[in-house]
Amino acid sequence: MTGAAVAVTDLKDLRGLVERAAQSLADARSSAEILDAREMAGIAYDVAKRAARLRRAKDAHDALISAAHRAQAHALEIESKAKHRLADEYDAAQQRGDIQRHGGDRLSKVPGENLAPRVSDLGLTRKDIHEARQIRDAEAADPGIVRRTLDERLEHGEEPTRAALRKMVTDAAMRGLRPQRGPSRRNPLYVPPTPAQASWQHVTGTFRAFAEWATDENLALARQGMRAAREDPFHDLDAKAIADGSAAFTTIKEWFDAR
Repeated sequence: MTGAAVAVTDLKDLRGLVERAAQSLADARSSAEILDAREMAGIAYDVAKRAARLRRAKDAHDALISAAHRAQAHALEIESKAKHRLADEYDAAQQRGDIQRHGGDRLSKVPGENLAPRVSDLGLTRKDIHEARQIRDAEAADPGIVRRTLDERLEHGEEPTRAALRKMVTDAAMRGLRPQRGPSRRNPLYVPPTPAQASWQHVTGTFRAFAEWATDENLALARQGMRAAREDPFHDLDAKAIADGSAAFTTIKEWFDAR
């Protein structure tokens, strides 16, 4: 852990570390910048994990431990997004011949001894690339799996760890590699939905689930929770997520209005 990481002593510092990692990834335009963002997110994760353990050891209030866990989850999500982008960048570079494929330099157009760089030349290991591809494949097979896994652990008061996330990601990636099932024998007319149909079903299912939950009683409770969470060091990130979701909902509503 770096000296800068050790210097983080309170939740405001930790929030700043997470936000800088998120901004670094948003601004990243090259593989090197993506790696920097991944490194920053990894540091934020380690600091949050250490903070949660120290607070538990000191019998700190549950709210403080929960805040540290949320920081851990945010850092893991940023790290996962960086790995996802890294997998895409790496595979594209291999296709172009900018990086050696497994088995040596087969595509490089550089003559003589100036062969394309290997994985190790980039400061990465094959394990790094494998994990990055797993995250990408898991998100392709089950969109949102990373965020849902982290949220579920937070909701159950469990620590969002790399190990727990890795297990869920691996399972989802393996499901994506399995061949698609043929039509059901019970219903030979069944046709699996297209990607567009599946996406629309996801939208309508999300709206229905929220509409069913959003009773006057539940909304009143949520408003109380929002007021109580204003002092939470990560309240700004929650507010941004709600704003982004509201914007998406507004866009979908405009589709209907334009029909």
